[in-house]
Amino acid sequence: MNEKLTAIFRKSPYGYIGYVEELPGANSQGNTLEETKRNLIEAVKLVLEANRQIVEEDLKGIEIIKEEFGAITA
Repeated sequence: MNEKLTAIFRKSPYGYIGYVEELPGANSQGNTLEETKRNLIEAVKLVLEANRQIVEEDLKGIEIIKEEFGAITA
């Protein structure tokens, strides 16, 4: 799987703001564009991990089939 995500960056009076168009909740900010990009990568990882934890809690005690679906590469 090679899914493309779209990062949006906006200049602000305090530096830059960034978010991923396709992944609500993946937002970041930084003093420079490069810092904002690094922070956005971390934000994506945190959102995905939080989503995993929510689903695992919701499915606790339920018989499921779980398999790897693919990877998103940057």
